[in-house]
Amino acid sequence: MEQAIPAPLFEPEPGGLQNTASLSSVDELGRLLMTLLPQNGTNNPSAPTTRPSWNPRKALVCATEPHREMVARQLARSGRYQVFVAQDTQQAVERMREQQLDIVILDPDFDRAEQGDVFVTREVNVLRPAQRRRLFFVLLSPTLRTMEAHGAFLSNFNGIVNFKDIEELPKILDHALREYNELYKDFNMALNVPAL
Repeated sequence: MEQAIPAPLFEPEPGGLQNTASLSSVDELGRLLMTLLPQNGTNNPSAPTTRPSWNPRKALVCATEPHREMVARQLARSGRYQVFVAQDTQQAVERMREQQLDIVILDPDFDRAEQGDVFVTREVNVLRPAQRRRLFFVLLSPTLRTMEAHGAFLSNFNGIVNFKDIEELPKILDHALREYNELYKDFNMALNVPAL
């Protein structure tokens, strides 16, 4: 039996992908430091709806070879995302099970031989509602319009990005996440959880 390997962290330098073994201690240190910071009370109406710059969002890219590198590079260059790139279904599912992700970006043709899009979508659909609200699920599409709310809702996604708009992906995600955090602002304040 082979041990499953989660999707590796994307490195924007020429090296490409890197090992993430040392990231768990950094993540743990970040969580410990967050517990020491004063918490936003539920009575604070001006609670931030944006994420602090020192705490990047964790994004998993599940895309086909022609788009995988471009999507990961656009997110990594923005400096606001810690990007993991799945080469196949097994890596994607292992990363989703191992770590609480903030964003999952899915190409419907991802790992077509192993039905990668089906398995990734199933992993998202089986999340408890509290976990699902903490995940922004994005569909890459060759036909649907970028940020078409109705199409995204019908497909159980939070957002849609057309392949033609990949170069603007960080800006599109920032705008969509701002709206998403604004929608759940009161709910997050009641549960005392930070913005996504």
